[in-house]
Amino acid sequence: MRRLADVVMQLLVSIDQLAQVAIVGAAYLLRLTDTCPSADETISSYIGRGQLRGARWAAIVAPTIDGLFVLLGEAPGHCLRNVETAFLGLPPKP
Repeated sequence: MRRLADVVMQLLVSIDQLAQVAIVGAAYLLRLTDTCPSADETISSYIGRGQLRGARWAAIVAPTIDGLFVLLGEAPGHCLRNVETAFLGLPPKP
């Protein structure tokens, strides 16, 4: 059962990454952002990076995403905690 849960979690992450590429890709094509999307980044990571840059849109969107994860049992601050380390120039998380 644990293996099934692991695979399902990876599928959910891949769907999240695909959605991020679609959303940010559309914004990039429309010249609403200068950031080209990366298939290695989740929506939460992208929003967390926006928060770190002080982007107003990220400050507006992050509480909604964070609130959803609080309902799922996580601590507040999901987006900032899930910024992909590669995008910060840091080594990968263990």
